[in-house]
Formats: sequence, C-alpha cells, structure tokens
Amino acid sequence: MNLNREPGMRKISSAAIYVAFTLALVLAAPALRAQSQPADEKPAETRATPETYQTFYLTNLTQQNDANDLQTDLRNIFPRSRIYYVPSQGALSIRASADDLLQMQKLIAELDRPRKNYRITYTLTETENGKPAATQHFTLVVSAGGKTDLKQGSRVPIVTGTTDPGTSTQNSQVQYLDVGISIEASLDGEKLRTKVEQSSLAEEKSGLGAQDPVLHQTTLDASATLQQGKPMILGSLDVPGTTRRQEIQVISELIH
Repeated sequence: MNLNREPGMRKISSAAIYVAFTLALVLAAPALRAQSQPADEKPAETRATPETYQTFYLTNLTQQNDANDLQTDLRNIFPRSRIYYVPSQGALSIRASADDLLQMQKLIAELDRPRKNYRITYTLTETENGKPAATQHFTLVVSAGGKTDLKQGSRVPIVTGTTDPGTSTQNSQVQYLDVGISIEASLDGEKLRTKVEQSSLAEEKSGLGAQDPVLHQTTLDASATLQQGKPMILGSLDVPGTTRRQEIQVISELIH
C-alpha cells in the first residue's frame, strides 16, 4: 500500500513547490524593479516644476490696501508661487510655473478693474409746524470702497489759555472750531455709511469767559443699502435752539 502512494505524494509536493516559487517571484518583482531604478532618479510627480519670472503692473488697484488684498488672494490660490508687491512701481513681481502664471494673469485682469463711482445727493429739508421752511442740497462723488468728506461753514476762534503767566505781557492761545455742516460718506460694496454733523453758534454765552461761545450741535450716523435712483430717508431730528425739524434724504446714481 505504501508503494502505491509514493508517486502521488511526489506529484503533490512538486505542485506545491511550483506554486510557492511562482508566488515568490510575483512578490519579489516590485522590489527588483525598485532596485533596478537609478538612485538619483525621482518619481515623475516629485520632480521640480520649472519656474519663470514675470512682472504685472497694476492699473487701477493703486492703493496699498487694495494691492495687499490682491497679493493675499494670489498667495492663497497659488501657495507654491512667490509673489512680491513693489509699492513704488505699483507692480507685482511673481516667480511661478508657466501654468500658474497664465492663471494669475487672468485673475489679475479680472480684479484690476476701475472702481465704480456713485453720485450721492443729500437733501436736508427743514420744516416748522409741518410746513417746509428751508431746503439744502449737497452732492458728493464716492468711489466704491472709498470715502468722501464735505465741510461747509465757518471757523470760529476760541481762546483756550494764555502764556507767560505772572507778567504784564500775556499771549493768548487760540483754537479754531469748525461751525456749519459736515458730511462724511463711505461705500462698502452697495452699503452706504453716512455721518452728518451740524453745528451753530448760540446766542447765550458759556459764562466761563467773554469769548467762550456755546455751540448747538446735532449728529446723524446711519447706514443704508443703496437703491439706484430711489430716494431714501436716513432720519429726522430737531434743530437745536429752534422749533424746526430737519429730515435727511439721500439718493444715489451710478456714474460708471
């Protein structure tokens, strides 16, 4: 019986050895290929991409803050690139791959555009006992992201002190106050912020000195979303020292 089993057992053993040998070759193939690759050759995806240099001169984004925002935007989108802003030239110096430079050129062209300008007209209407008494119009041109100030009135001298105390000669120290109307308008996108200040001299004196006047002053600080061509009421207030009431209205128009 044992003699009859030996040939079969030899066949099974040979088949097992063949399978094991084949499996060993399959597992060893990647290692053999890795050993055959030159040591100084890097995989294709890790090879350094050739870089080039280019300067972009900004036409419209001439303010430092605007250029810094553009530089930050480019650095966030293209982190492998080197980007420098030269304020004296209004230019961006960039070292990056050719593909990144092409994309940067498109992005800069989209962002470096002229700002929108708006014509903002303020109408201040005073009423007394419900009847119109006086109307004033003030028009400002404001750029998107910018601010415009308007002042109209007088500068009143105020004596704030004297020098050379204890002597017969004294020199007065004078400070000037702006009296009248002041309007400050700024735009953040379509949002308009307005600050209107009005001041006037009162008839009464402060009692502190013969030349120390009393000022009447009102201030309105408001924000509103622009609707082109549609008047908007920012607020109304009492005029100090009078029985009048004033209403402040604004209307905007896109110039270009």
